[in-house]
Amino acid sequence: MSHTAAVYSDADAALYPWDPASVPGDRFYHDLGMGADAVLDVGCGTGMMLAHARASGHGGRLVGLDPDRPSLDRARRRPGVEWVAGRAADARWTGEFDLAIMTGHAFQCLLTDDELRASLAAARRALRDGGRFAFETRHPRARARETWNPANARDLTDHRGRRLRVRHEVEDVTGDLVTFATTTADRDGAPLRRDRSTLRFLGEAALDVLLSEAGLAVEERYGDRDRTPVTGRSREIITIAVRRRAQRASSVPMISAMWGGSSSSSAASSSSENQPCPT
Repeated sequence: MSHTAAVYSDADAALYPWDPASVPGDRFYHDLGMGADAVLDVGCGTGMMLAHARASGHGGRLVGLDPDRPSLDRARRRPGVEWVAGRAADARWTGEFDLAIMTGHAFQCLLTDDELRASLAAARRALRDGGRFAFETRHPRARARETWNPANARDLTDHRGRRLRVRHEVEDVTGDLVTFATTTADRDGAPLRRDRSTLRFLGEAALDVLLSEAGLAVEERYGDRDRTPVTGRSREIITIAVRRRAQRASSVPMISAMWGGSSSSSAASSSSENQPCPT
């Protein structure tokens, strides 16, 4: 990640607010969270989702986990929530949550087979029997990367009323990994910040192998936040998986062998909230 100026700090939340009242994706996870007594938000970022749940009357346990220290420092200003530093795979809770979530396509920041397996195992371990893990990933067939170009730049206004333009440019596609750069510029086009990210795109079959291996069974799956089914035109794969009782491990093929991805270990962050990530 490289920066030409410090444009994001507390301004992140203003650029990418959590708004269940008007944003379908936010409403989807908000409703799930409000219906669960104990919620773990993996990749919680600055904590807006959990803070909003508490402000909306959630009376149970709310825990946010994120590897990014600056984001957590801002999250800790929000009362009534436990904030923990760490990656998805670092979660060490056992049977304490009814719901674990990864919003904002954070699941796609898990880049390798090893990291995915460790993260899913940790999520399952944190759940009670019958607990659910909800996450989303962009559908590979939708080829979202083809829209990530300067012609589709987005205009935003920060918390000070400053107009900004955010554009994405794909730099590399290797197997199911897509690397792209995000440039945030001022109204005159002068770059203020440049970020580089890599995301992994897995289809339903590959996801199901990983979930099954981790002891999670798909309970619900949608192609959009309005809960419509996955079709050939869906842009999303939104999964709600339930924790199964422990079973004896079985032989499962490497996901990388199925889809051409990497199987080495990675320290990729699972946080995506408030990041200039393409929609």
